[in-house]
Amino acid sequence: MNLLFPAPWLRAALLAAATLALPFAAQAQNGTDYPNKPIRLVVPYPPGGGTDVIARIVQERFSSLLGQQVLIDNRGGAAGSIGTEIVAKAPPDGYTVLFTLSSHTINPAIYTKLSFDTAKDFAPVGLVASLPQILVANTQFAPNTVAELVALAKAKPGSLSFASVGNGSPGHLAGELLKLRTGTQMTHIPYRGGGPAVTDVMGGQVPLLWVSIPAAAQFVKAGKLKALAVSTTKRSAAFPDVPTMQEAGIADFDVDSWYAVFVPAKTPQPTIDKLNRVINTVVKEPEIRDKLLAQGSEGVGGTPEQLGKVVTTELVRWQKLAKEASIKVD
Repeated sequence: MNLLFPAPWLRAALLAAATLALPFAAQAQNGTDYPNKPIRLVVPYPPGGGTDVIARIVQERFSSLLGQQVLIDNRGGAAGSIGTEIVAKAPPDGYTVLFTLSSHTINPAIYTKLSFDTAKDFAPVGLVASLPQILVANTQFAPNTVAELVALAKAKPGSLSFASVGNGSPGHLAGELLKLRTGTQMTHIPYRGGGPAVTDVMGGQVPLLWVSIPAAAQFVKAGKLKALAVSTTKRSAAFPDVPTMQEAGIADFDVDSWYAVFVPAKTPQPTIDKLNRVINTVVKEPEIRDKLLAQGSEGVGGTPEQLGKVVTTELVRWQKLAKEASIKVD
């Protein structure tokens, strides 16, 4: 058989095969056949921290609604920057997805060298949940209120330290804002995630910790940590007896933590839209809402554009605070 000049029947068969393949190629390019294989959900923090807890609450429903396994890949370190870089450099096909928190907009304000551009290298998909940071202390730590903590910090300048899940985390910013608003000096101790930080505060290595409520909730309820305040202007439904920082006497104090999904820039819009529909479906389900509420968080949802506006606004806000508080990390 002459393959350079195939018989008419073979030419017809090859043409038919190519024609049939065109729609599938187009689907793969524009994302309408998405997903057709497992999805890697990169959580840029270690297991046991707040981001990991929230991700695992929604993971199973994400999998069932997408019809493919959604596999969590914990890549902690550098306040989320290590895992975030992985997603920034991943193919824009929707199979490597970032599940992160609001440090995503804080890191550019305080890190002088990032290997990615938060504004340009990611496409927003949707907000999943929002919650306060909570200020917790070792049970043997003398102060039981924010006022007592501030009094001790002023009486012994520089003697106190506070932990967070890392440089650039919402807890880090909450601690710096407390210092700024009260004129006190405390040393920041960054950890690689909420789990290790909680363990050391319970063990007495560090007296204080600013952390997202999911990472500390079970230990506060078990009496292994004591809660002093929450970082938002509204009390947490999970801890209604814990005052806000403003109620505790610290004016102009509001640090909100959110959890959201991003994909690499240039990901096909149909893929983004499908992931967004799944997020909005999941956060409205009563069982999921109850699980989130038990962790002190509320389901959010919304459009990719709404998340994009949050990112744009906060990039400016945290740049301003970092400059005011002289926060920089090399």
